[in-house]
Amino acid sequence: MSDLPSFPHDTGWAAPGAGAMLEIDLDAIAANYRLLNARTGNSLCAAVVKADAYGLGAHRVAPALEQAGANTFFVAHLEEGIRLRQHVAPTARIFVLHGPMPGTQAEFTRHDLLPVLNSMEQVAGWRAHAGQMGNPLPAALQVDTGMSRFGLSDGDVTALAASPDLLDGIDTQLVMSHLACADTPANPANAMQRDRLRAMAGRLPAAPLALSASSGIFLGPDYHFDLVRPGAALYGLAPNDDAPNPLRPTVRLGARIVQRRTINAGDGVGYGLTWRATGPRRIATLGIGYADGFLRRGADGGGCAWLGDYRLPILGRISMDSTTIDVTGVPEGVLAQATHVDMIGPRRSVDDVARSAGTIGYEVLTALGSRFHRAYLTQAA
Repeated sequence: MSDLPSFPHDTGWAAPGAGAMLEIDLDAIAANYRLLNARTGNSLCAAVVKADAYGLGAHRVAPALEQAGANTFFVAHLEEGIRLRQHVAPTARIFVLHGPMPGTQAEFTRHDLLPVLNSMEQVAGWRAHAGQMGNPLPAALQVDTGMSRFGLSDGDVTALAASPDLLDGIDTQLVMSHLACADTPANPANAMQRDRLRAMAGRLPAAPLALSASSGIFLGPDYHFDLVRPGAALYGLAPNDDAPNPLRPTVRLGARIVQRRTINAGDGVGYGLTWRATGPRRIATLGIGYADGFLRRGADGGGCAWLGDYRLPILGRISMDSTTIDVTGVPEGVLAQATHVDMIGPRRSVDDVARSAGTIGYEVLTALGSRFHRAYLTQAA
């Protein structure tokens, strides 16, 4: 008989309002950080906890990463940085990737946050703020090495090199850029961006350099520079498809079985009745849907749930609050004992779920909803 899924660390399944339960393994996140840190040699390994630590809860994830050795963090927005500051040590550095919006410079200094300056306007605003404060203020400079998204252009760098006073009052702590194609290691754009970073940084104040996020770390030491900033890899997502994933899975998502029924040949399932039975089938309705971040397209590419060793295909369209699965192949004695099924892990990874939905693991993680009962697992004292 197949073993039923078990959430031994949780006490929440008895709670009547828990339609689904998300376990977040803080020890696995910490282990992933240590693995990545070991791969990067003498380079500083920072941690990206933007988007609420990719949906997993920065208030719990960041302290676990700090215990594992992280002392530099990256978020996207000012408000994320303000919230994070209260959960990490006063000595921790927090970089804000989008930099200061007009009129927000004082908030950065008030909460001891480091802006990433992406434009000449942001450079000018931070310089003016430093003048008002009467002392140099730390910041990172981001340069655009080919992604055409964030960062100072080659022309901007030329202007700064010609007029160094434009950076007066700015203590440049980091010069950084971002790889566009790091998840495809053979792409020549990677080497092009690496070389551009070196060339552009050579015209700016001397500072540590950073280029690689998660996938870039696996391109090798030539891409590590002085600092790496993994995000998705911390949470177990595969860095590329060229090799087995060396990272530990960090989440498990179980959905409650709300109802079971038997249907007959010709009966349809779900909105639009897009799936019809060709014979008698036993089906189950789960308390999870796209409002919980389990994407509506999740059934299109072979989406499924698991009950022990039994694979349970998703039938029809995923609804806002529910998903229907085929449990015909499960012995009735096993099914009668089951209260829930696995939607993510241990037999189906976040990346597997993403492929079924035609997306990437980043979107699956960051979309996970707020209605789940969440349990944080750790052996740390």
